[in-house]
Parts: sequence; C-alpha cells; structure tokens
Amino acid sequence: MKKALFSFIYFKLLGWKAEVNVPDYDKCIICAAPHTTNWDLIIGKLFIGAIGRESGFFMKKEWFFFPLGYIFRWMGGIPVNRDKRTSLVEQTVKLIKESKKFHLAITPEGTRSANSNWKKGFYFIASGAEIPIVLIGIDYERKCIYANKAIMPTGDIEKDMREIKLYFKDFKGKHPEKFDIGDI
Repeated sequence: MKKALFSFIYFKLLGWKAEVNVPDYDKCIICAAPHTTNWDLIIGKLFIGAIGRESGFFMKKEWFFFPLGYIFRWMGGIPVNRDKRTSLVEQTVKLIKESKKFHLAITPEGTRSANSNWKKGFYFIASGAEIPIVLIGIDYERKCIYANKAIMPTGDIEKDMREIKLYFKDFKGKHPEKFDIGDI
C-alpha cells in the first residue's frame, strides 16, 4: 500500500523518474547529492518509497521542533547536534552491527549551500561497519533520481572520495549554483 501511494505521487503526480541498478542491500549508507533545497528530503523519501525501500536520515536537530519533530521522526529522521563533537560515527557503526537491516541516507555536503569540503562521516560509518555506500544522484533538470553505483570503502579515503564526487559531477540540483564538488 505504501509503495503504491509513494509511486503514484512520485511517478504520476510529480512526473519524476527513477533509474536503479544497485541491489537492495540489507545494510548500506546512502550518499545522496546534490542537496540544494529542503525539497530534496521530500523527493528523496518519495523515491525510496516508490522503489519499495526504506531509509532513515540524519538532519540537524534544529528542525526537530514541535510539530515537525514528530513528522521527521516518523519519516525516519535522526536529529544530529552539529554544534558539539559526539561519537556519532562510532554510535552509528555499533547500531549497524547490531541491526539485521539498516539504511541511512546522508547528504555529504552537510548543507544546502555550495560546499566543496564534503563531510566524511558517511564514509567513516560505512568503513567502520564494513558496508557499501550507495550513491544516489538527484537530478532536477531531468526529473530523475539515479542509484547506479555502490562502492565499498577501501580505506583510501582520498581515492574513494574522488570516485564518489566524480559520480555526482553531472547531476543538477534544484539550485545548481549551490552544488560544488571542488577540485578533483
């Protein structure tokens, strides 16, 4: 029922497409980009539901006020305090290892503004939990979300981050000027 509803909204009402060539892993980190608008969350959740999958997501704690906090938690949101150092990577790795299924979407830019200095927490989580990183590109120009590549972290973060950034280079966010992969 949920898949049918999400499919109807995503494909029929909004007119978006999906291209998915990666398996439905039991556990994975989803690296989703570009992230240039708050609409990415809605479009992304509809996409995930339309293809019959589920995923939680990290979001800054400031968004978890009443009544939005209840809605975001229901959608799979996990509040993150970005103002202080926590052991979020270690806690997430532990949670993944204790879970039978675990999918978590993270936007590597960490902001909706142009930022070539991507956060690497998603990489360290996947590496620590020894699970793949599924790369999901959101393209507003083509109204399509692509899930065509997954990588296993090798431990060579510079090489792997370059490969990840190159995957996203041709996707156009809702506000393309707010997306920056930097010099690669």
